[in-house]
Amino acid sequence: MTNDIYYLCRLKKNLSMPHPVQIKNALISVYYKDNLEPIIHELNRLGVKIYSTGGTETFIRGLGVDVIAVEDLTSYPSILGGRVKTLHPKVFGGILARRNFESDEQQLAQYDIPEIDLVIVDLYPFEETVRANAEEDDIIEKIDIGGISLIRAAAKNFKDVVIVASKKDYPDLEDLLKAQNGETTIDQRRVFAHRAFNITSHYDTAIFQYFNQEEPLPVFKESIQSSQVLRYGENPHQKGTFYGELDAMFTKLHGKELSYNNLVDVDAAVALIDEFTDPTVAILKHTNACGIATRTFIKEAWIDALACDPVSAFGGVIIANDEINAETATEISRIFYEVLIAPAYTDEAVSILKEKKNRIILIRQPVTLPAKQFKTLLNGVIEQDKDEVIEGPEQMTTVTKKQPTDHELRDLFFANKVVKHTKSNTIVFAKNNQLLASGVGQTSRVDSLKQAIIKANSFGFDLKGAVMASDAFFPFPDCVELAAEAGILAVLQPGGSINDKLSIEMCDQKNISMVTTGIRHFKH
Repeated sequence: MTNDIYYLCRLKKNLSMPHPVQIKNALISVYYKDNLEPIIHELNRLGVKIYSTGGTETFIRGLGVDVIAVEDLTSYPSILGGRVKTLHPKVFGGILARRNFESDEQQLAQYDIPEIDLVIVDLYPFEETVRANAEEDDIIEKIDIGGISLIRAAAKNFKDVVIVASKKDYPDLEDLLKAQNGETTIDQRRVFAHRAFNITSHYDTAIFQYFNQEEPLPVFKESIQSSQVLRYGENPHQKGTFYGELDAMFTKLHGKELSYNNLVDVDAAVALIDEFTDPTVAILKHTNACGIATRTFIKEAWIDALACDPVSAFGGVIIANDEINAETATEISRIFYEVLIAPAYTDEAVSILKEKKNRIILIRQPVTLPAKQFKTLLNGVIEQDKDEVIEGPEQMTTVTKKQPTDHELRDLFFANKVVKHTKSNTIVFAKNNQLLASGVGQTSRVDSLKQAIIKANSFGFDLKGAVMASDAFFPFPDCVELAAEAGILAVLQPGGSINDKLSIEMCDQKNISMVTTGIRHFKH
């Protein structure tokens, strides 16, 4: 029994029961009949009169339990191919009647309408039908009318009626029926109503989203039913919750639960690694890559990714796009990290990695990720398309006298992938498909450049022959001048500054090449 229902059952034992209702009549009409049988037998034991329709009625009769067809109650058959079955005053009157209103009771008696104290109804599988890429006619037929109307009616009248709108709530109902012999409190009915309105709200949102794909209305609606309470938010004094199905995306092999900050870094890591197809390993800290390399083998990629900044790699998130073998696992285990993600691991690699107690080891599963991004801001929400554009050599336009070599173009492509996923203002240095250094999140681009040069030098990287990528244009030629003096041979930037000419002229003066892409990749 779930905690809130259990608490309310305990409350019943210790206090006088507020506004008790004895279930005498029940309406049951469900699409999913899993685990319904015990409830039917319990209602039968309690002498509850059951009304039902269609397949549910047949199911109940098959259990040897008496059931009254809704058609016999309403004197109307199911019509329009089943579109109209329960939409009738004799059904809704019995659900919506207020037991403490004398006029309502008089009208029930006048029209021979039974009070319905329990409604068990679920909804047609609309979302499942959409996900199955069914024809539109089939999808439309899965828009429930009677079911959602019954749920809303029963939930509205929770003072007198119990509504069970999901098979997930069957165990709670069964426990209540047994523990209280068919009697419920208003607090318990309110809990069920609360859950029911969550179901109807989510269902309506799913239908709206289906219709809102072409020429969408300018409204914001999202509904996610799965959630996971986190240890805390960004800081220990903040509460945190993840909404979504983490288990669908990751299989956890080892370690504690992901924290709020882990999840933010993991999201950034997934976005970055998805830019690469050849064996690649990236190490991220505070959503920025502090190391990344592409190599023929995953072990080599790990060694060269770590070499970029072994200091920042401590406590970071590691992600690979290829299987982790025993040799690679041994190398990775030499440092402390928070999370390791890969599409697969050998059994020996898993054994090695599990030797470290507090490491989170995840297998990434193939899941389609959202094409939209949103977050709360001020007194509202902002939404944007996910940045899914990346410019390769074919989209690079040489604007200098000197042409970049094919090798430099490949390195520029690598650097452009990294700079796209790094906090602005950012400068990235790369050579031979390896990140050498980056300047991250500075308030001026030249400061990012200086930071990158200092980091490259501190870890012994020679920038001679390396390339540089910038997430946005250069407002002045100082960045190009400093980069050339550090040994950079080719530069990538989106272009678009009124001072582009000055940076291009500086490149020509320093005999280095520059390409523009026409696409900016700010990341705030």
